[in-house]
Amino acid sequence: MSVTEAQNPLLGETTCGSLLQKLQEIWDEVGESDEERDKMLLQIEQECLDVYKKKVEQAAKSRAQLLQALSDATLELSSLLSALGEKSFVGIPEKTSGTIKEQLAAIAPALEQLWKQKEERVKEFSDVQSQIQKICGEIAGSLNISENPAVDESDLSLKKLDEYHSQLQELQKEKSDRLHKVLEFVSTVHDLCAVLGMDFYCTVTDVHPSLNDSTGVQSKSISNETLSRLAKTVLALQEDKKLRLHKLQELATQLIDLWNLMDTPIEERRLFDHVTCNISTSIDEVTVPGALALDLIEQAEVEVERLDQLKASRMKEIAFKRQGEVEEIFAHAHIEIDPEAAREKIMELIDSGSVEPTELLADMDNQIAKAKEEALSRKDILDKVEKWMLACEEESWLEDYNRDENRYNASRGAHLNLKRAEKARVLVNKIPAMVETLVAKTRAWEEEREIQFAYDGVPLLAMLDEYAMLRHEREEEKRRMRDQKRYSELQNTEQEAIFGSRPSPARPVGTKKVVGPRANGGTNGTPSRRLSLNAHQNGSRSTTKDGKRDNRPAAPVNYVAISKEDAASHIFGTDPVPASP
Repeated sequence: MSVTEAQNPLLGETTCGSLLQKLQEIWDEVGESDEERDKMLLQIEQECLDVYKKKVEQAAKSRAQLLQALSDATLELSSLLSALGEKSFVGIPEKTSGTIKEQLAAIAPALEQLWKQKEERVKEFSDVQSQIQKICGEIAGSLNISENPAVDESDLSLKKLDEYHSQLQELQKEKSDRLHKVLEFVSTVHDLCAVLGMDFYCTVTDVHPSLNDSTGVQSKSISNETLSRLAKTVLALQEDKKLRLHKLQELATQLIDLWNLMDTPIEERRLFDHVTCNISTSIDEVTVPGALALDLIEQAEVEVERLDQLKASRMKEIAFKRQGEVEEIFAHAHIEIDPEAAREKIMELIDSGSVEPTELLADMDNQIAKAKEEALSRKDILDKVEKWMLACEEESWLEDYNRDENRYNASRGAHLNLKRAEKARVLVNKIPAMVETLVAKTRAWEEEREIQFAYDGVPLLAMLDEYAMLRHEREEEKRRMRDQKRYSELQNTEQEAIFGSRPSPARPVGTKKVVGPRANGGTNGTPSRRLSLNAHQNGSRSTTKDGKRDNRPAAPVNYVAISKEDAASHIFGTDPVPASP
């Protein structure tokens, strides 16, 4: 191995050549042999070779590390681009040229930027996932929520971030809807508690502590459990409201019935206006605070119980009042009853205690209903009887009017009587048709119910038959009077022809008749066959509401007073004879 000598005189440095020359000079001076010299030179050459080898190995190792670093940087660059969802990056060199260090230096800025971008992207993912996790926890009702959720760094693309943002928006919308629903439920609970007189704060706190008004809106629980419990609470309060309203309406109905039963004064009733005002309202219309409070219902129950006890002590008065209603209905319907016996029976039942007051009143209410039903079935016939009796009264008046020979005198009120007489004749001419219709309806009524129709205790058909008989007798009497009058006139005419006419010193007795009160029955001395019926009828006047007797006759005073000579011709077939007023 040869050693190259080199010396750099400019720098004054020691080189291998100068050192070798120095060594030979020393050997010469010492007198080393050539063998020793060759041996030492070989040793020096071997040592130099080892140093070179070591340096080469170190250089190769360093190159390998740089290549690995370059490969790792390239791989990391690709991984970052893939994780960020980027296909390329502006800072990456297009061509891989130059030394390894140059290539590393070219990639380093891009890597640094991508790392920063990744850190920012990871932070965005973490924020979005934290919000999603928080809302999901609020919906699920979980209190153990991790503040820093794990981010999947293998996919940090904008597409994935947009998906998380979309999911977050949906959850935020769901949270808003749930919060709105929770507030609606809380408001409904507040209104129901106000109406029911319940503690609102205690009620909603039992559902969830966050529902108290002291907490913020965003802090209220929106979990499924909270919504479910709120819904159940609202349903329970609504059902309670429904039951309380039904109970209060029942109490209000009982109060009104008891008030009406005992004629409670208005001032006392007004004390419970807050109870009776809801008697016909629907459940949604009851919104006044405290309208269905328990103390109010208890107050109404106490009042009903008090009135029930008062009703028991006033049972006789109440029962007699109901009996008076029955008697009044029968009196207006012209049905005869025995009120004294009925009242004695009521007294016996109350004194014996064999019947409950409520049962007695219910039985009397049933009697009132039946009496009203019976009166309603008789109404049509009674209306026609009333018209017939009024027509008979007009017939009686017209008869008296026709007997008055001074009816045409120019006296005061004569023209009014003349108009009344004209109307009376029209009405009297309708009497036969009235009687015929009344008979038909009465018979139909009796056949349908298989009982006799009585008017104040007198069979109506008997009254009508007797009226027809008396009317027929009256017609016969009028015919006899007309025949007698014609015979008298004929005799007078014959006498005048024989003896000559001469003035009559006085009018024949009985030719002038004065309008005035007549005896019950026929006219012109004709005895009445109606006395037996009228006697009973006149003693059975209809009773008015205040207990007084009605002064109007229950039947016509005179059933046979005829104003026109042909009044009965329509029903009996007689020939009409015109009559002038």
